[in-house]
Amino acid sequence: MDSLLQIWGGGFYLLNKILFAVAEGQTEEPKRRLRISGWSVYLLGVPAWVIILLDKHDWIAAAIEAGGVPAMLFGLLNVCRTDIPPAPVFATITAWCTYGSLLLGVGYSLYDYGGLSTVSQLLEMGVMAGFLLGSYLLAKKNPAGWLFFMLMNLSMSTLMATQHKPLLAVQQIISLGFVIYGFRTAYRSRRPNPTDKA
Repeated sequence: MDSLLQIWGGGFYLLNKILFAVAEGQTEEPKRRLRISGWSVYLLGVPAWVIILLDKHDWIAAAIEAGGVPAMLFGLLNVCRTDIPPAPVFATITAWCTYGSLLLGVGYSLYDYGGLSTVSQLLEMGVMAGFLLGSYLLAKKNPAGWLFFMLMNLSMSTLMATQHKPLLAVQQIISLGFVIYGFRTAYRSRRPNPTDKA
């Protein structure tokens, strides 16, 4: 069962990173379709990750995964409805859900472990910062989000390796390669092309 959960969660998350990375550098409509697919497959992987993280008492990371679902939906909505900006109330609800889950996860982790006392908690903090800031910035089409995803991948890979989840540790390293590719492509596409000057 554990291997199945690792394949399920890791497979969908890796596919998410591949789709997002390939979307960078595409023209507007193919980029939009790839991002819609990317947000959608990410959501399909959430249940497996939450089960794995709860089993290991990774309360902060589990809260981020579960609480990040509204942020994923917000990103999906932003990409799907390019002609109509999302209602401010939806952004507010997303923020409350995400930060509420975050507070619960951090609070319960501190209670369960008697403070910030383990390496796994520090790694979870890296996952938290990378996920929240990366998702937020990419939803706003800011390529700096890729840098925070790098932090998230490195932190999660290390956490999974220390908790004997080899498939997920490897999946995170492979994802990191696509994150680096996505960042480089996004950065290049935002730089002005000298040949365009006339």
